[in-house]
Amino acid sequence: MKMNRKALKALLSERRDLIEPEDHGLTRPSRQGRRAAGLSQQQVDELTGRAANTYYRLESGRYPNPPVDYLEQVGRLFGLNEQEWGCLCRYAGIGDPPYPLNPSSGLEIPGVWQEAVDGIAHPAYVNDASWNLIAHNAAFADLFPDSHVPANTMRWMLLDPRGRTMLTDWKAVWAPLVLPQLRAALALRPEDETLLKIAEDARADPDLAPLWESGGAHIHPDGDERPIHHALQGPGHVTMCAAMPLGAPGARLIVLIYHPGQKKQHTRLPMLRARRTT
Repeated sequence: MKMNRKALKALLSERRDLIEPEDHGLTRPSRQGRRAAGLSQQQVDELTGRAANTYYRLESGRYPNPPVDYLEQVGRLFGLNEQEWGCLCRYAGIGDPPYPLNPSSGLEIPGVWQEAVDGIAHPAYVNDASWNLIAHNAAFADLFPDSHVPANTMRWMLLDPRGRTMLTDWKAVWAPLVLPQLRAALALRPEDETLLKIAEDARADPDLAPLWESGGAHIHPDGDERPIHHALQGPGHVTMCAAMPLGAPGARLIVLIYHPGQKKQHTRLPMLRARRTT
């Protein structure tokens, strides 16, 4: 991936100017007789423990293929959010970030998401990067007996006996497709205690252990159709639409389009594309 020097300089210099040197026990430098807006480039080297001019090379675009651990140091020092962290990695020429920058990333979303989910007519929910349920609408609650929604959707789909009953043909249709999603989540968050515990319990489960050992490559449900037993409407199937809140890597918005009764044989709807303009 090619470095974008102009965008890299704009991002870094803007964020550097927002950092108060005094907050790090440093003196604010002078610039042409005026107090500088924020940290100097030399102070960034000092705070990151790097050789002189390392940061100058990065901000000026003269540091090809900078190591990701250095970008992480700068990102944390500058207080970047996840979208800015992604931009930093791409502008520096290393591509998408290999991991989130902040420990809380993927575990929280802006509160307005609850209003957004409430405005969806179909059953819809948002889970965080650990697959804990953090927002859902009434239509989603209606899927479950007594509207008792699961605290963690991954654990519920794989290990809860109620989930195995509600998710029709669980062993053949659901489990082989959900387990690879757990693997993918762990690849993004290898130290996530919630996911590690689910994986441990899955490997100890007699039904899931063989599936875990066999692997699997299915990592997202977008567009999938699967059978389900609706608590109020009975047997049916759902078509899944999946998306990700941009500021929360690993979190997901899932919309379930429920169809009652036996699944009818039909071809999938064609892919949507923007109209070409002349």
